[in-house]
This record gives sequence, C-alpha cells and structure tokens, in this order.
Amino acid sequence: MDVGLFLLLVLAGVGAGLSGSIAGLASLFSYPALLAAGLPPVTANVTNTVALTFSSLGSVVGSRPELTGQGATVKRFALLTATGGALGATLVLLTPPGAFERIVPFLVGGASTALLFQPWFRPVPEPGTGVPRTSAAVVAGVFAVAVYGGYFGAAAGVLMLALILVSLPVSLLQGNALKNVLLGLANGISAIGFAFFGGVDWLAALPLAIGLLAGARVGPAVSRRIPTTILRVGIALAGLGLAVTLAVGAY
Repeated sequence: MDVGLFLLLVLAGVGAGLSGSIAGLASLFSYPALLAAGLPPVTANVTNTVALTFSSLGSVVGSRPELTGQGATVKRFALLTATGGALGATLVLLTPPGAFERIVPFLVGGASTALLFQPWFRPVPEPGTGVPRTSAAVVAGVFAVAVYGGYFGAAAGVLMLALILVSLPVSLLQGNALKNVLLGLANGISAIGFAFFGGVDWLAALPLAIGLLAGARVGPAVSRRIPTTILRVGIALAGLGLAVTLAVGAY
C-alpha cells in the first residue's frame, strides 16, 4: 500500500469515527473508502466491521460522562446485542451478499423519521415504578439492529439511537453513548468471527482503524458543543439522505 492510499484511509477513518460516534453513520465514510481502495464488496464489508471496533473503543472512552449511571441498561442489553452481532456475522459468511439490500433503505428511513419526530414520543413506565418497561418489541428491535450491525451496519447507529430514544428516558447524548456501547459489542463479536473466517484485508484495516480511533475519541466532545435539537435533526436528515442513496443502489 502506497503512502497516499494509507493517508486516504486514515482521513476516511477520522471522518467515519466522528460521524459514527456523533450520528451513527460511520460506514457512510469508511465503506466507500475501502471500495475506492480497490477492495471487493464482501472484503470491504468485513474489513470495515473489524476496523469499526476501534471506533467503538474511542467513542466509549470519550463518552464516559454520559455513561455514568447507565450500567444497568448496558447489562440489560449486552448479551442480546452480542448474540445479534454473532448472528449477523454468520449471515455474512453463509448467505449471498446483498440479501438485506432491498429492505435496509426502509429501515434506515424509518429510523431517521422516528428520530426526527422523537420529542413527540415518550417511554411508557411500568405502573408504580417510573422505570420504562422493556417491551417485547423493544427487545426484538435491539436484537434485529444488532444482527444488522453484525451483517453490514450502514446506519445501524441511527436505527439503534432512534430505538433507544423512543424507549428509554435518556437524553440524546446519553442515548448516543448507549448506542456506541451496544453496537460496539455487536461489532466486536462479529469482528472476531471475521478475523478468523472472513478474509479481512489487514493492510487496509490498519490505517482505517487508526483514523476511526482518533475520530471517535473526539466525537463525543464535539457533540456536547452542538445544540441537541440541531444534532438530532442533523442526524435524522443525514440518515434520510443515506436511505435514499441506499435505495438508489438497491433498486
């Protein structure tokens, strides 16, 4: 790999780390960069997933203030998301590429719309406790997003963030931090499988991971300086734009 391509992947990683930790749209930068580097789609997908584990590490470290007091929520969903990530990785290895291609734009578009109108939704508490109930629909949704995150993951962060914000009594920044942890678990488990069985291009993964770690580390600090409404609407509109882009590619 020449120096120019190495630097291109580092810069793409920085952009992906920032957008991923703030908006859940890391693959909007990282996956096309790997394709531009000459990797075939499946190789780019598994390489991207492995590199994204460094984005999760950086964003979790940078989000420590927002994660304070969220340990119970993380424990509630940790096994679920790890299992979903493992299943998603298995699907990549066993099913034809693009199996989710036609439905993904609708998932991303729906999640982005939910995020856009999130202030009109409120979590429903358990009677007499004030603690939001974890309904079967929420559990199924978290698991499905984790599977998708392990399988491909473009805008999985938007899906997870929208789900968290409409089902849990957390702020946007807290929800974003929880999203980074939960998807980090799904990505981490799938990355382990890809590292052994997925044909990762390690020469491309290295510079991308360096950039992802740096970008994700500062992303939470950047998000704290952006007004919440602007951040939420910006994420939602970016997600809708990605949904249209994915739909054009799929159809």
